[in-house]
Amino acid sequence: MARLALVREQISSIEKTRAERLERAPDTGPHAMVRLLARVIGIGIETADMLVREILSRKLRDRRRATPGSRDRRRERFETPREGPGLAGNARVRSGLIQLAWRFLMFQKDSALARWYRTRTEGPSGARKTTMIVALARKLLIALWRLVTTGEVPDGVELRPAA
Repeated sequence: MARLALVREQISSIEKTRAERLERAPDTGPHAMVRLLARVIGIGIETADMLVREILSRKLRDRRRATPGSRDRRRERFETPREGPGLAGNARVRSGLIQLAWRFLMFQKDSALARWYRTRTEGPSGARKTTMIVALARKLLIALWRLVTTGEVPDGVELRPAA
């Protein structure tokens, strides 16, 4: 229990330091993207930072290949960061996007994306939830990319007040 308390204390310290550093950072570039994403209810600073660093601040050759479960079926060699993750992709990003999609369903129940997911997975002819969550993660990533690049808030998505 003492070790668990120590780990929790370390996590709290890291999160506090990250939030303080983000507050002192300039209001442009990746820092502004992280702040904007962290305003979406259901997305924390850790997830926002991962999305910005790993996907949203990069120049991707093909945006479809930046998402989990892309249709590009050829086996990928190790790609340069400029090309983005392929089918094999970055496991941490893929995992984070899937977790984010589940969290998004929990916190943004009235959004258009959540309604889109529910209509396709409910009822006797509904698709498998685990298959559709990948599709939702891809749609969510595209919506978040639009949010940080154009400021277009996805339909029905609730934001925290600006700090």
